[in-house]
Amino acid sequence: MTSKQRAHLKSLASTMEPIYQIGKSGISPELTKGVDEALEARELIKINVLKNCMDNPKEMAAILAERTKSQVVHVIGKKIILYRQSSKNPKIEL
Repeated sequence: MTSKQRAHLKSLASTMEPIYQIGKSGISPELTKGVDEALEARELIKINVLKNCMDNPKEMAAILAERTKSQVVHVIGKKIILYRQSSKNPKIEL
C-alpha cells in the first residue's frame, strides 16, 4: 500500500465510528471472526482499544491483520484502522 493510498483510507476513516472494542480479554476467536465479517462487508473498519486492555495496540493491530488477511492502515493512540478489499463487492477504489 502506498502512502497516498494510506492517506486516502485515513481520510475516509476519520469520520467513522469504531465498530469493535477490544477490552481486557484481548483478541478472542469471536472478535477475529467478527472483524473478518465486517471487513468483507465494509472494507474499512475502525477498532477501539479500551483503557483496561494492557496489550499494545500496534501489536494487536498486527495480529488482527495477520488473522484476517487485512492491512493495518493506521494505529493512533488506542484506535486501529484496518482495510481489506471485499472479494464479492468492492466499494473503495484505491
